[in-house]
This record gives sequence, structure tokens and C-alpha cells, in this order.
Amino acid sequence: MVLVATSHARQVAQHSRGCYHTDMNDVVAVVLGGGRGSRLFPLTQFRSKPAVPIGASYRLVDVAVSNCIHADLRRIFVITQYQSESLNRHVANTYKFDAFGSSFIDVLAAEQTDSRDGDWFLGTADAVRKCMKHIGREAWQQLAILSGDQLYRMDLRQMLKVHRESRAAVTVAMKAVSAEETSGFGIMKVDGSGRVVHFDEKPPRERLGGLGSTIPGKSGTAYLASMGIYVFERNIIERSVAQSDQLDFGKHVLPSLLDTARVQAYFYDGYWEDVGTVRSYFDANLALTRANPAFNFYHPHLPIYTQRPFLSPSRFHGCRIVDAMVADGCVIEEADIDSAVIGVRSRIGRGTRIKNSLILGADEYTALEEDGAGKAPQPPVGIGPSCWIENAIIDKNAHIGSNVQIRNRRGLAEHDGDGFFVRDGIVIVPKGASIADGTEI
Repeated sequence: MVLVATSHARQVAQHSRGCYHTDMNDVVAVVLGGGRGSRLFPLTQFRSKPAVPIGASYRLVDVAVSNCIHADLRRIFVITQYQSESLNRHVANTYKFDAFGSSFIDVLAAEQTDSRDGDWFLGTADAVRKCMKHIGREAWQQLAILSGDQLYRMDLRQMLKVHRESRAAVTVAMKAVSAEETSGFGIMKVDGSGRVVHFDEKPPRERLGGLGSTIPGKSGTAYLASMGIYVFERNIIERSVAQSDQLDFGKHVLPSLLDTARVQAYFYDGYWEDVGTVRSYFDANLALTRANPAFNFYHPHLPIYTQRPFLSPSRFHGCRIVDAMVADGCVIEEADIDSAVIGVRSRIGRGTRIKNSLILGADEYTALEEDGAGKAPQPPVGIGPSCWIENAIIDKNAHIGSNVQIRNRRGLAEHDGDGFFVRDGIVIVPKGASIADGTEI
């Protein structure tokens, strides 16, 4: 099943505009797929960061693309270089725009060229620079740059409105963070008009003095973190990325522009989570299972679009399920599930207990007849009977045998094991791995 982004998407975009109108015909979007994704390893062992599953039925790239569609921003490039095959397939199978318009979504991967400075992307700005020969062929005045590994719902049309009304060269989306969080972000100080006057990349606590800013309409001061979402004027972005030493937007491009161009803040106060680490990814997924979660996939007017395969409804037999999201096509037999996200085509055997865990599902069905004991050289895809899985991520197509315990009982923070990894105290069984009957982790 594919998404045909035509009349419905336009209706949703019109609903999200409110009482203002912003022309998006002069805007092209770029979704940055990130680098090797080492902080999300082993989830990125066989896929790029934007292709990592989230919320049982979605991929991370769906969030950024859906934000673009709701703003009627329908010319989109996705830039990636590592393990891009599954992302390419997902984008191609999911997003279909009208055949006779100018809308498109294209994946741009690193390609071999005669460049003297190498072909691999060395940073966010370097990635845009090396893809500018493709992006620049389009007619546009502003370039919206989004990250592919964040969970949020933003009105990009409103951000463009602020950018144009302030006559900015660059507009940066910002969110207030606590002093404890500043070391993980680029922190920007703004003046009373919202213009950025100082930038400090991931400052330690001792450098926070004087970095507080006043947000219009709110009392007190706050530390404003860059969300990695930008709008650039064409002449500014082309001039900036033409310099081969300008590798990263946060570290190089934005600081170099503060004295010569207007860099404007766009203040965002909604839900936003950078899911670039295993812990943040794990926590953001489990938060979706709570009552009235901060981020809601069930928004009536601003849905997150994704590919919808033709799957049967999930089947439950004799189960106890508390605080869970369960995708389509699952078969769950007499299991006890508490605080879990269960992905498409998941198979969970009788008597299995799952708590505080992500089960990412499977790419293909496994025949039910393969459940016969001793008939297969390894356990079938899915989770066998009488298992106990807690504080874990079971990636797609994993084979978990019967009577397996995955609980990190030794309290390991980081560990590489036989068929599993531990990151941030979370046990991860990678994609396609096999865990034998009776294993204890």
C-alpha cells in the first residue's frame, strides 16, 4: 500500500495553516539521514538511522516527511550514505505523489566522484554541499533542512513565516532545555528581536554564564538548544557550503554567519525528542504506550504517514496486555505483556512474559507449521514459548527459542555478547540474530 499525497494531504495542510498563508512553492526540503549511526548501533548495523522502526508501525523518516507533507512542502530530498537499501525501499514503496505535478521525494546517497576531498560525507553541511548538484537543479528560494532521527510534530509553514517576516538569511528552530541538558546541544543566545547573537556548541556547565535568553512572551531566561532544523536562503546556503572547510552546520556554518547575516530563532515549545541514542530511542518508544503520551500518533488532523502493508489484524489468545502498542499481523499466544511496543508480524509463544521492551517484528511471515519442536535447525522467527524478556530490544527477524531469559541480570551497561549487545543497560538482539533454547542473558 502506498501513500498518494494529493487531495487529502492538501486538506490536512490547509487545516494546519490556521488563519495565515505561506507560499511553499519556493521551498525545497532536505532530510538529513545522518552518518554511521554509531550511537544507535546495533539498530543501525543493517539500516540507516531514518529507516529505524518506531511506534510499532513506522520508520523515523516518516516523521520528517509527514511534517513536510502537512506543510504542503512536497519536493523532498533524503540524504544518506550508510546502509541505505531499506530506506530506499521504504521511501519508494510509501510515498507516491501525483504524476503530473512537480512533487517528489528522492533519496540521495553518497556517490563516487572525482572530488579531491573524498566522497564520504564529513558532516551535515558537507553532505548538502556534495548533493547540491542535484538539489540545485530545482527552482527554489529557501531550503528547509530537517533531521531524520527526531520525533516531533512541527508546523513548518509557521517557521517559514517567521523566516520571511524577519528577513533572515537563516532561521534555526530552537527549544528551551535545562542546564543539565545543554552539554548535548548547540546553545544559542538571542536578543529581544529573536536574532541569534552567540552560539556555543555543546557547552559544559562552566560555560553557561551569559548564555541564557529571554523568550518573547515568557518570563525569565532559558537555554535555547538548536533542534537541527533550519531554513536557509538560497544564496546563503550555496555560498556557505561552497567552502570545503565548512563541514557541519552547527560547528562551522552558523557561527561563521553570526557577524555577517541575520540568523533568526524560531521558538518551538511542543514535544521534541532526538532519538539518536539507544537510551533515548528506547525511552521514546515506551513513552508512546502510556495513557495520553506527550507525542501522539493518533492526531486526527496531522497523522504520521507510513507504508501500510496488507496484513491481517493481530490475533491474541489468552493474553494479558497492559500499556502496549501492537502493530498489524501479530500472533500472540497466552503471553503476559506489560509496557511494550510490538512490531508488525510479531510471533510470541505461550507463557512468554515481556516487560519494558521493544519487539520490532519481522519483514516476512513465518509459517505456523514451523513451530514443531526439533524440526528446524534454529528457532523460527519470533519469540518462542516460556520466555522472559525485560528491558530489551528484539530487532526484526530475530529467532528467539523457548525458555529464553533476556533480562540483563548482571546489570551490564555496555557489552558485546554472542548474538546480542548491551547498550545503556538495554539488551539488544540484532536483526536476524538467533538465540538458542534455554539461553540466559
